[in-house]
Amino acid sequence: MNLEALKSIAKAMVAEGKGILAADESSPTIAKRFASIDVESTESNRQSYRQMLFTADGMADYISGVILYDETLRQSTDDGVPFPKLLTDLGVVPGIKVDMGAKPLAFHEGEKVTEGLDGLRDRLKEYYDLGARFTKWRAVIAIGDNIPSANCLDVNAHALARYAALSQEAGLVPIVEPEVLMDGSHTIERCEEVTAAALKQVFAALEAQGVALEGICLKPNMVISGADCPTQADSKQIAEATVRCLTSNVPAAVPGIVFLSGGQTEEQAATNLSEMNKIGPHPWELSFSYGRALQASALKAWSGDVDKLDAGKKAFLHRSRCASAARDGSYSEEMEAAGV
Repeated sequence: MNLEALKSIAKAMVAEGKGILAADESSPTIAKRFASIDVESTESNRQSYRQMLFTADGMADYISGVILYDETLRQSTDDGVPFPKLLTDLGVVPGIKVDMGAKPLAFHEGEKVTEGLDGLRDRLKEYYDLGARFTKWRAVIAIGDNIPSANCLDVNAHALARYAALSQEAGLVPIVEPEVLMDGSHTIERCEEVTAAALKQVFAALEAQGVALEGICLKPNMVISGADCPTQADSKQIAEATVRCLTSNVPAAVPGIVFLSGGQTEEQAATNLSEMNKIGPHPWELSFSYGRALQASALKAWSGDVDKLDAGKKAFLHRSRCASAARDGSYSEEMEAAGV
């Protein structure tokens, strides 16, 4: 493990004013997204859509890294340039989703554990050779009656830590993603409690596995009310609760925290991140690793029409600019109204 190289990559991933595009939707997930715009999920359509995002002029001004899916990592532009090379040449770090998905946790109804450790060392070597320089592994923690259980938190933290150690061994920066889901009617206070418990377990496991915290990025949920909670916390409450939770549970050695949008709208994800950065300074960079919150408008604008590629690129760049502004707390509703 070359720690200095890992630290350099991690810092580039959370560079000032920039964040990460999560374009690592699995085949079933991208099929659902395409179905929403009546587009068939063929390999050709998937390639065309991702190419639209990656070739948007000025994308590298706001995007520091892109998480790719296995298929996408192996694809090229219409001109034959491999996507990882295209991104690297732009100064954007290519990454790769390496987990095999969250599966039901035996004897724990309503809970899941993420699989994919078997054969991971060999896959990581191949991904590095293909141009990836960071990885992502997502664990999901549900809130409900008597869950999450201690065992659910333990097994997911253990898997995240083993994955992170293997990634660093292979020269890849691991994005560690323990996502507390927003599904449910729980309060923001309950979300904070569970998020804190998950983070404590994850960092204990990372320490046990010998993972260098200077060479990782953390991708957590924001601390928010459950989607069905009758009383929804506002952006200032979300920012205060999230920063409080992270300050208490995330070591300062971690270079950056890149939030997932987790089902929030594009505007909500930008507003909440902006409010957090207004609270600063923080010991780590507070950035973004958004999927839908960067892509929803672009997907709709494109709608699978080759004549609307420019419209899709424009929508993607607008969302990227808004997310970038949230990095220093300067995002505003006026940015949306002006479309700049």
